Amino acid sequence: MVSTVQNIAIDCADAYELAQFWSRVTDGPLDPESEPGGEFAAVHMPDGTALFFHTVSEPKEIKNRLHLCLRPKTSRDPEVEWLLEIGATWVSDHREPDGTGWAVLADPQGNEFCVLRSTADRVVTPQ
Repeated sequence: MVSTVQNIAIDCADAYELAQFWSRVTDGPLDPESEPGGEFAAVHMPDGTALFFHTVSEPKEIKNRLHLCLRPKTSRDPEVEWLLEIGATWVSDHREPDGTGWAVLADPQGNEFCVLRSTADRVVTPQ
């Protein structure tokens, strides 16, 4: 038996607001049924999965047990700078002087995610 991942569900304080951020990050369209103030919002990925946001009343209190890892189309460091400009915040820096490593950021509602090296970055420094 095999299952397919339909969506990745993310609890948050404001589903529509967070979906807008992730729509910009992924260049994925917002689901047409997503509305400001709604309990749910979604961003569709090209592979058919979705990031599904659900407004909940309880605040985020600890580190995520599951997080997204992004592989940018451009280089990692310019992507990190752009993400910071549009509302992400630093969590921890695991970048190495030789260009390897990753950055851990948080989205505007505190959910951690990683920014990995791009495919082009990996050609320059394979590790």
